[in-house]
Amino acid sequence: METKEFEFKGLAMNGFVALFIEIALVALCIWGLVATANNETAPILPIIGLLLACILPIGFRKLEPNEAMVMLFFGKYKGTFTKTGFHWVNFLMTSKKVSLRARNLNPDNIKVNDKTGNPIMIGQILVWKLKDTYKAMFEIDSQTMAGGGSGTAPVSVSSRMRAFESFIQVQSDAALREVAGMYAYDENEAETGELTLRSGGSEINEVLLAKLNERLTMSGLEVLEARINYLAYSPEIAAVMLRRQQAAAIISAREKIVEGAVSMVKMALDKLKDEGVVELDEERKAAMVSNLMVVLCADESAQPVVNTGSLY
Repeated sequence: METKEFEFKGLAMNGFVALFIEIALVALCIWGLVATANNETAPILPIIGLLLACILPIGFRKLEPNEAMVMLFFGKYKGTFTKTGFHWVNFLMTSKKVSLRARNLNPDNIKVNDKTGNPIMIGQILVWKLKDTYKAMFEIDSQTMAGGGSGTAPVSVSSRMRAFESFIQVQSDAALREVAGMYAYDENEAETGELTLRSGGSEINEVLLAKLNERLTMSGLEVLEARINYLAYSPEIAAVMLRRQQAAAIISAREKIVEGAVSMVKMALDKLKDEGVVELDEERKAAMVSNLMVVLCADESAQPVVNTGSLY
């Protein structure tokens, strides 16, 4: 979306120069009042000068780094003033100050459904800043939000930034729900090789960031960084899913144990045959394999049995 923001080009000068002119004008007007009093003439010009000296200070403005003022002339946008320091601008201008500094946002965790329909709890943390002052001030109703429902009440910078933060929070919740619904929670529900919320890491964060900035384009706000900082099954299914994960872990461990046991049994039989330690028929080999598999795969230590008889 094309921006309508532009730099303020109106009347402005260094604030200290304007302050010197103000002091000089007041001194000149006082001298004029004294002179007209001695001459017994009407002090029209000194009085007008004093009135002007009382009005001119309205134009003084002060900006810190990464702050900006949206300048309005009787409701018409006249540009954004971003020069830091002490300045004087046309006193007929009204200004709305905003902060351009980066801010953190850590919304509450929300309950969503993943791609497979499982309810999960997910949370995010954002770093955001104001990018386009025109859109932020006039494309969304930040004035009413900051003024507590009244568009005419004076609004502070902090209230205006809280209004922007509230807008981002609503949009971030919607974006997070959309992203969470695109992926399964973990590999148990996903297809082979498919990206999941648990394993996605930086790739999921990049998708979330893109979705957020897509939603915030109209507002002039930009998310610099978005990260999922909390991910868990919803409490009502957490216990069941934990048992399933434990079962999957046990099965995986058993597979490794059996694989290793088979390898060890094969190695033992090959060693006995190659070195001629003992000749075993098929029945004895089967018995030996059975005993070794029991010993190697059992959870408890095997109890040895000493056979004092002959093998034949």
